[in-house]
Amino acid sequence: MIRKLLLPLLAMLAALLPAQANAYWEYGHETVAAIAYRNVTPAVRTEIGKLLAHQALLETPTCPARTIEQASVWADCIKELGPRFSYAYNWHYQNVNVCKDFTLKGNCPDGNCVSAQIERAAKLLKDRKVPVRERVMALAFLVHFVGDLHQPLHAGDRGDLGGNRARSTYGLYSTERLNLHSIWDGLLAERAISTPPSLVRAYSAEERAAVNGGSIEDWSRDSWQVARDVVYGSAYGDPCGPVPERAKLDEAMIEKLIEPARQQLVKGGLRLARLLDEALG
Repeated sequence: MIRKLLLPLLAMLAALLPAQANAYWEYGHETVAAIAYRNVTPAVRTEIGKLLAHQALLETPTCPARTIEQASVWADCIKELGPRFSYAYNWHYQNVNVCKDFTLKGNCPDGNCVSAQIERAAKLLKDRKVPVRERVMALAFLVHFVGDLHQPLHAGDRGDLGGNRARSTYGLYSTERLNLHSIWDGLLAERAISTPPSLVRAYSAEERAAVNGGSIEDWSRDSWQVARDVVYGSAYGDPCGPVPERAKLDEAMIEKLIEPARQQLVKGGLRLARLLDEALG
């Protein structure tokens, strides 16, 4: 009886998947941004507000950035503007092979990867001689790209376009469009964020210190390791073993993945807070 009731619902979800996946991961970016905003210094919150008051200089009225939450999804929104921002397409990810030793060399050609663009945006944001418009854009890119780096399938993969070619089920939910990327971008991200307690709060100095040390390359390695051990490990058993026709994530496995997914959001938020404090403090 339960299965008969669920099937129509799953069919409806399948039809909505592309839109829902986008919406869920917008929720993820907004959560990373909100955590960061709660954990920067009051002076930096003021500086963020001053910069975003100039967001009209971006001349992207369909992609506003009036708040840090809006700024967190600006870099995805501008993809719809076509050639104007097409140069930034490869800045959202760095698909380092999880079955080889970690290295950014060769995986970030000419700085066109997420970790290099985080460094670039932080430098531009810090430099008060840079025109205001460029600093507003740097802020929006920085907030978004730190979120991207902490979605594990933007940091490591198995040559499958960040899991986009890795078909998978999600509990009873199974469609041709469903893959590991859409699960971690959307369905699992939403589940992690909506599971209490709220991730958006002020964290203690000890909690911040536990995750926001190291370099951007260290953070890249950390997310790559999560992609290997958690994402592909949960889907395939052996993260570098044979790839099944369709991975199966049952409800018990999804429950186990909620906490790692939550931790990625926390790490992203607190590490972003560190970079904002360093650039604007």
